[in-house]
Amino acid sequence: PTALRNREPHVARVLVLFAHPALEKSRVHRRLLGRIPDDRGVTVHDLYESYPDLAIDVGREQDLLAAHDVVVLQFPFYWYGTPPILKQWFDLVLEHDWAYGSKGLALQGKTMTCALSIGAGESAYGPDGFNRYTVPQFLAPVERTAILCHMRWLPAWVVYGTHSLEVEDIDPVAEEYRRVLEWLVDDGHVEADPDPADVLNPWLHAHGVLDATGSGGGR
Repeated sequence: PTALRNREPHVARVLVLFAHPALEKSRVHRRLLGRIPDDRGVTVHDLYESYPDLAIDVGREQDLLAAHDVVVLQFPFYWYGTPPILKQWFDLVLEHDWAYGSKGLALQGKTMTCALSIGAGESAYGPDGFNRYTVPQFLAPVERTAILCHMRWLPAWVVYGTHSLEVEDIDPVAEEYRRVLEWLVDDGHVEADPDPADVLNPWLHAHGVLDATGSGGGR
C-alpha cells in the first residue's frame, strides 16, 4: 500500500468535540468514548455536558481549538446533519477575522473530520438508495466550513446500521475508532488525501490503517 506519510512523523494533539443530546440512551457512542486512548493525549470535550443551558463559552472553545492540531466532530446523524448544539457552536465560535476572513487565520493548517453514527445501512446513502444522497453530500456544509477556515478536511469515519447493530458487534466498532484516533495522533498525513466524495472507512482499510474486519453502526 501507499506509504502513510511523506515527511517526518509528528505527534498531533487531537480534540474530540462530542455532541450527543441523549447520551444516556446511546449504545454505540458510550462504547466509542470508552475506547478513546487516554494515554495518547486525546482531549474529549462534551458540548452538552459542558453547556446544559446551551450558553457556549466562545473564548473557552477558541482556546481549545488553538491548543489542538486535529478536531474530530463526533456525533449521531440527526435529520441528515449535526445535533443542534454543534450548529450553534459553528455559528458562535468560528468568528469572522478569527477563524475566517482576511485576518482569520487561527485555524490555518489544522485538520477537521467527523466520526458519526447513522441509523440506516450504507446502501441507503447514494443515488440509488432511499436517501438519494451520499453521506459526504449531506456533510458538505461542514466540509465547506472547514475549508473556509483554512483547515484540511478529512472525510467522515462513519458507523452505519444503528437500527440493526447487535450488542456483540459494538466492541469491534469501538476498537476501530480507537485505531482511527491513534492514526490521527500519529499525524495522519499521507501522500494523497482521501477523496472527499467518499467516506474515510474504505480508504483507511485500503492503506493499512485498519484491517479488513470491524464494521457496523449505531447510536
